[in-house]
Amino acid sequence: MKKTLIFIFSSALLITFFLLSLSVGAVSIPIQDLWLSLFQMDTPFTFIIWEYRLPRAVISILAGFGLAVAGVILQSLVRNPLASPDVIGLTKGAGFFAALVIFLFPSAPKYVLPISALMGAFLVFLLLLLLSKRLTLSPASFALVGIALGAIFQAGIQYLLVKYPTDINMALLWMSGSLWGRGWGEVLSLFPWIIILLPVAWGQYLKLNIFQLGDEYSQSLGLDLIRQRFWLLLLSVTLAGVSVAAVGSIGFIGLIAPHIARQLVGGRHQLLIPLAALIGANLMLLGDSIGRMLIIPREVPVGVMTALIGAPYFIFLLRKEYRKKG
Repeated sequence: MKKTLIFIFSSALLITFFLLSLSVGAVSIPIQDLWLSLFQMDTPFTFIIWEYRLPRAVISILAGFGLAVAGVILQSLVRNPLASPDVIGLTKGAGFFAALVIFLFPSAPKYVLPISALMGAFLVFLLLLLLSKRLTLSPASFALVGIALGAIFQAGIQYLLVKYPTDINMALLWMSGSLWGRGWGEVLSLFPWIIILLPVAWGQYLKLNIFQLGDEYSQSLGLDLIRQRFWLLLLSVTLAGVSVAAVGSIGFIGLIAPHIARQLVGGRHQLLIPLAALIGANLMLLGDSIGRMLIIPREVPVGVMTALIGAPYFIFLLRKEYRKKG
């Protein structure tokens, strides 16, 4: 009963933050006008809602789903609550390739940027496979190699920022993670991936539950560790890659959403995956809404807001892990 109430409350929060995201901004829309604009489409706010805020809210939810579930899978495979797509370098690789396009090919078509970001995420994945103890994919080596790769790609990003200072604005906006300018095109490019991969991820909950028991026990139950870990990691990388390609380099969603969900419903992935997805979407919507309210008419990128929320929580996790070991 308690877990059912948690899901009901999280879903209610999602609806609340969704309506808040549609309502706030440089032009504040009262709730009654918001309702009329959504369903009658004959108010002064109809264009703002349908062309700007509604696709932005939808893409917040989709990207929150993808990043959070990617984090759940990574944390379960690595068996470390501090693992996430940004911590092991996936978002850094995507950001570096996006920066290459922004700086070296500024006149490239709009669709090239997300494709290059997705390629960067997959490159990091391939390097992780090659460098993690000859494809044994051990959790400890995987996490350490990922952190090192993230540092390398971050250094590459910093080099590009210094070398091309005149083109820095667009790069900083993308790498900080922003929903500014996102429309139905980004929604349509992200929606098929999320709607297909989320059920696939949930369908792997038994394997993820077994992985939590440790490698020796998993092998005794007949699980092919290397093969299954490879496909689950590929699923996580794809979810994170397509999400980052759509919204930019947003951190901490894949770190804190799974951890909060685990604190609420435990480690059983049949509950953990859907709750983490809801929490990730809530964090995205809330961060974007607050970012639009702070310095009207300007915006604080959602990636900055999620970092402000996530960084203290990350420190809390580090202290908690240190106390366990101590």
